[in-house]
Amino acid sequence: MTKSFVIPKELVWRAWLSVKANKGTYGIDKQSIEDFERNLGGNLYKLWNRMSSGTYFPPPVRGVDIPKKQGGVRTLGIPAVSDRVAQTVAKLVLELQLDPKFHPSSYGYCPGKSAHDAIGATRQQCWKFDFVLEFDIRGMFV
Repeated sequence: MTKSFVIPKELVWRAWLSVKANKGTYGIDKQSIEDFERNLGGNLYKLWNRMSSGTYFPPPVRGVDIPKKQGGVRTLGIPAVSDRVAQTVAKLVLELQLDPKFHPSSYGYCPGKSAHDAIGATRQQCWKFDFVLEFDIRGMFV
């Protein structure tokens, strides 16, 4: 049986390791990282199978109200552990496809690049050019 999407099982494993390392709490299903790990092979296989076949649908997100300093609350959405793994798989796949398309001078949300790297590159560019170009993509969607 062929799958609709090619998702290597190794990528799902890498995503799991990333989610586990980040720790975090349970989602709406109340399944902790430790609970998920008790049937790790079965849980990862089911997730891989659903994602590969195009039948994966994320469960609802658990909402937790966080108090603001100025008063009031902000609702924080906490996905289920399985969905965090699925989101990480999607992130890894998209990074592999999209990162090469970004300009080498792009530093926002790029894997392996930090704000300190951007500052260093900016310093180097200041010696070559007498202007600065800043662009905020959010302004494109107003």
